Amino acid sequence: MDDVLVERFLEDGFVKIEGAFPPRVAEDCARLLWRETDYAPEDPATWKDPVYRVSGMAQGPFAAAANSPALHEAFDLLVGERRWEPRYWLGTFPLRFPHQEEPGDTGWHIEGSYLPEGAELWHTNLRSRERALLMLFLFTEVTEDDAPTRIRAGSHLDVPPVLEPYGEEGASFLELGPQVDAASARRPLAYATGRPGDVYLCHPFLVHAAQPHHGTRPRFMAQPPLHPAVPCELERADGDYSAVEFAIRRGLAGQG
Repeated sequence: MDDVLVERFLEDGFVKIEGAFPPRVAEDCARLLWRETDYAPEDPATWKDPVYRVSGMAQGPFAAAANSPALHEAFDLLVGERRWEPRYWLGTFPLRFPHQEEPGDTGWHIEGSYLPEGAELWHTNLRSRERALLMLFLFTEVTEDDAPTRIRAGSHLDVPPVLEPYGEEGASFLELGPQVDAASARRPLAYATGRPGDVYLCHPFLVHAAQPHHGTRPRFMAQPPLHPAVPCELERADGDYSAVEFAIRRGLAGQG
């Protein structure tokens, strides 16, 4: 199964870890997130905006969600043992609510991972500085009617040639967005659906996008990075490449 997981990650750019953390932990996280809003769970009339962003949550349930044995094992397989840092908070939570208004954040993109000195926008470079994985934590049930994140399967292989000319400095996610969109336009579409407690582990270069929520149930999710403990290396003398590094090399070689 370990080999299957790694091969699927290399091919598609993501893997879904079903039941990565217990549903009761997901319920506790969702309850704490509702408290951060001024919305009533049972009253859609109070859901004023299509997206409500919450940040800075580091209570026990969030740390528990991020540090399950299943996730730690998967991190070792995809990033490498002792090459990643444990997480105890889950970054920003884009809480999406059924709404007639467009959310205004539905463009295809890859995530920025670092902020260069003097820059205003987050950047990405070929070695995926400061990001080992993109992770999608589901705290509510998400069907195709609940505005799941859209994913272009295999698009992580299209991005390295886009990033290569920018060198170590990299470029902002805003500058890269139209380029990675065009480069990956032929890729098949997948949706980050699942049950509370499921986690998607994604290559940092996976092209993805939000979408408007025209369903009936709020969608609660976190999308934190997994931080590297050591820099990504694309030229290893011992050939001991992680799955993340190997995929970047494959993309550079045009093996997508």
